[in-house]
Amino acid sequence: MAADSIFLGASRKPDNSYSQAESLLLKFGNRHGLITGATGTGKTVSLQVLAEGFSEAGVPVFCADIKGDLSGIGAKGEEKDFLLKRAAEVKLDPYEFGASPVIFWDIFGEQGHPIRSTISEMGPLLLSRLMNLTEAQEGVLNIAFKIADEEGLLLLDMKDLQALLVNIAERAEEISARYGNVTKPSVGAIQRSLLVLEQQGGTKFFGEPALKIADIMRTDTNGRGLVSVLAADKLMMNPRLYSTFLLWLLSELFEELPEIGDPDKPRLVFFFDEAHLLFNEAPKALLTRVEQVVRLIRSKGVGVFFISQNPLDVPETVLAQLGNRVQHALRAYTPREQNAVKTAADTFRPNPDFNTFETITNLATGEALVSTLADKGVPSMVQRTLMRPPAGRIGPLTSDERQGLINASPVAGLYDEMVDRESAYELLQKKAEQTKTEAEAKQTQEADSTSGWSLPDILGGGQPGPRGGAPRGRQTVAEAAMKSVVRSVGNSLGRALVRGILGSLSRR
Repeated sequence: MAADSIFLGASRKPDNSYSQAESLLLKFGNRHGLITGATGTGKTVSLQVLAEGFSEAGVPVFCADIKGDLSGIGAKGEEKDFLLKRAAEVKLDPYEFGASPVIFWDIFGEQGHPIRSTISEMGPLLLSRLMNLTEAQEGVLNIAFKIADEEGLLLLDMKDLQALLVNIAERAEEISARYGNVTKPSVGAIQRSLLVLEQQGGTKFFGEPALKIADIMRTDTNGRGLVSVLAADKLMMNPRLYSTFLLWLLSELFEELPEIGDPDKPRLVFFFDEAHLLFNEAPKALLTRVEQVVRLIRSKGVGVFFISQNPLDVPETVLAQLGNRVQHALRAYTPREQNAVKTAADTFRPNPDFNTFETITNLATGEALVSTLADKGVPSMVQRTLMRPPAGRIGPLTSDERQGLINASPVAGLYDEMVDRESAYELLQKKAEQTKTEAEAKQTQEADSTSGWSLPDILGGGQPGPRGGAPRGRQTVAEAAMKSVVRSVGNSLGRALVRGILGSLSRR
């Protein structure tokens, strides 16, 4: 196959034979794409074929493994009759089996290297999305980040943000005068949301060392792009964390990578599986951010492919940015499903050889309607395509196979241990201890200055002395003993003085 393209399969002629090769040009790999279709129609295999093709061309890939079966990309495929038959039908000669170089990642650190971000890198907008905050609560969170910047407080992990929120609640009146209303109930609501996030595994995601973008943009010694596979089967139990994390990663790529225009091949290709989770109940500000990133990240050399069951899952503003389409079979039993099929059909450049709407509902497993960008960036005429078989294994790796690849990974040891350096939590704790120490010292000083007793006060049985001593009232055992001693001394001294005076008078 051509070195400047990825072979996808062969298109079907009206006589049901397959001849013309369908390919995706690498120079248009950064124009984004969409893979859709009902469950069981072959979306994961199509994703694997594309990922293998980009990797072979030297393009790093990042993808989420929702069900665990995409991990097989890291193992050599097995010769099976149905695979060999498919290769012959699409005229894939030679059909070579092989493993792609992979790095396994896992937010929870169980099925891959831990992957982390800091609170500061996530930012208030994505955190608000993650915690499902109201507009007022999001405003308080923005104020918290502003104060952290002003006071030099690093927000790295969850306890940093929790400590900052406690500090803000204590200073609510002062902060409200500067930035607007900050109420303790709003702060309390954010703290409760943080607690929920913590119980869902947020403490493992937020911290250091944070993921370096360069580590998902690696190539191996043979020049093949490494395929970063994120274990997402457990992560999918918290879909909001899953979608927010992948959006954060896209945002980091957008912010860190320089502009390079349209390269001969992408610098990185990003596959976003279960894409509907990104857009479900997303606030307008977040949707605007997604649209901006998808539209502008192309010039950074990054291609984004969304994978979902239904093209209606993707907003029209984003759908319009997706130039490469692989549409597997859809069912049209309900009005909504019929609308989805019509939407999918209308996004393709028509082919006079068949009715696109009817064909979508009649595609067999492994077949897809394919339209990619041609030489001048114009969408090609849609073709009914039999997708090629992958080179890697179809199905998951065993636990031992996965662990062996993790141990041999080029990032082994870089992220395995969490680092807890001095940040907002420690600084605020020191400040609180210092304030407490100063308060105790001041209290002790004030107690010392008011505990003195004058001689008239002692002899007078607790009346205030000229220095403002304590008024009559209860006294400690030590105070009573001291008064008794002083009175005894005073009485003896008085008698001695009287005797002396009387004696001198009698001698006269």
